[in-house]
Amino acid sequence: QVQLVESGGGLVQAGGSLRLSCVASGRTFSGRPMGWFRQAPGKEREFVAAIAGSGGATGYADSVKGRFTISRDNAKNTVYLQMNSLKPEDTAVYYCAARFALTYSGSYYTDKNEYAYWGQGTQVTVSS
Repeated sequence: QVQLVESGGGLVQAGGSLRLSCVASGRTFSGRPMGWFRQAPGKEREFVAAIAGSGGATGYADSVKGRFTISRDNAKNTVYLQMNSLKPEDTAVYYCAARFALTYSGSYYTDKNEYAYWGQGTQVTVSS
């Protein structure tokens, strides 16, 4: 079992920045592909960003490309999401997710069904 705890959400004005953190515990972190997803009220959970288990490859939703950056620190069992130039449409609950299997290839995963473990979420609100 992998436990995930997100932090770093909050209220920010449009154009501002936030950095989300997700600390993993319970099982091996290095080599485990990770992802960030978000869910706005009345909408389905959507992919935001993902990073390979090796940390060498990353992927982003078109809506955040160039503004958000995902990274990981395997020594700290932590994955980050740096969010810049935030827009009101980025308002959502942001969830960290971990894949069940370890993968040391450069693969990352954008489908939420590929992830077995989820955090409780952290609210991000961007005011206009």
